[in-house]
Amino acid sequence: MFDLFPALLTIVGLILFESVSSFDNAVINAEILRKMSPWARRWFLFWGLLIAVFLMRGLLPLAIIFLSNPTLGIEGAFTAMFSADPAVAKSIEASAPILLVGGGVFLIFLFFHWLFMEKKNYGLKGEVAFEKYGVWFYAVVSIFLAVVTWYSLQVNPLMAFSAVVGSTAFFITHGFRQNAELKEREMLDGSGKMSDWSKILYLEVIDASFSIDGVIGAFAFTLSVPLILIGNGIGAFVVREMTIRNVENVKKYKYLKNGAMYAIFILGAVMIMDAFGAHIPAWVSPVATIAIIGYFFWKSRQELKMNPVKTV
Repeated sequence: MFDLFPALLTIVGLILFESVSSFDNAVINAEILRKMSPWARRWFLFWGLLIAVFLMRGLLPLAIIFLSNPTLGIEGAFTAMFSADPAVAKSIEASAPILLVGGGVFLIFLFFHWLFMEKKNYGLKGEVAFEKYGVWFYAVVSIFLAVVTWYSLQVNPLMAFSAVVGSTAFFITHGFRQNAELKEREMLDGSGKMSDWSKILYLEVIDASFSIDGVIGAFAFTLSVPLILIGNGIGAFVVREMTIRNVENVKKYKYLKNGAMYAIFILGAVMIMDAFGAHIPAWVSPVATIAIIGYFFWKSRQELKMNPVKTV
């Protein structure tokens, strides 16, 4: 019972983080689903949810645990995800810095790309200045990666390799998303002809790329895979519900994306500091996520009261 409250706090933080960080995914889904036939919509919303929750949110933690603990093997990594064996927990804890530094680099890159390069509603003073100097994104993340790699080499060469893998994963998923934006525009303006099955496959690929953010960020909350599966699974369900019913209403809250990105920055920083032995308390990630997203939700509500969005 003593551990019940920390576990619930972690799950709530994971649900909120997964839901808000995947909001762009919900918007893309909703836009494309409008162009699909009824049977294709039903197929995607049912089977797509099962794939999103059980396949992507299940396989990604397994892959991450395996890659950071290759001596366990695939079967051992699967067993370790649910094992209460102290020896297994000690093994995962020992390899945690390798996992955390790569995940932290990925999330920090994600934040800086949003801050420097992406169009946004300006939620804080200074955001517009960063966007004006977008070209500095490449310099900032290159210097950041060089510094993290240098200090990682002093601790463990595998940490340095993980940092490079984290940056590589960012650019690969970023490429997928850029292509997704192009395909989405083609489908919405009618210039791209795709069958319903092609659209379903397209949406599954996009969902997979967005799920990477949520799963990697989840390791800043906890190394317990069951908690990650519960929190991210419920979050994925919330995203599907937004897709079906509430996406237009949620879009009115214009600063939610800002909250998600600042939470991503904090989670990335927590992962990197933890990797280098700072031992950040477990409650910091969920509390910070809830506080940051809560603040930007409140800010969005205030904006909505002053400037109501008219519905057509």
